[in-house]
Amino acid sequence: MTEPTEEQIRARAHELWEKAGRPEGRDKEFWELAEQEIRNEDKSSPLRTPDNL
Repeated sequence: MTEPTEEQIRARAHELWEKAGRPEGRDKEFWELAEQEIRNEDKSSPLRTPDNL
C-alpha cells in the first residue's frame, strides 16, 4: 500500500469538513480523519477476500 499524498488528504478533509457544515477550528481533526479513511480504503474493498490479503 502506498502512502496517501498530501493532495489526496487535503481533498478528502475538505469534503468531510463541508459535509460537517464547515465548522471552524477543527482542521486537524478533519485532516486526521481523512488520512485514516484513505489509509483504510483498500481494507474495505469488496475485492479483498481472505484469499487475496
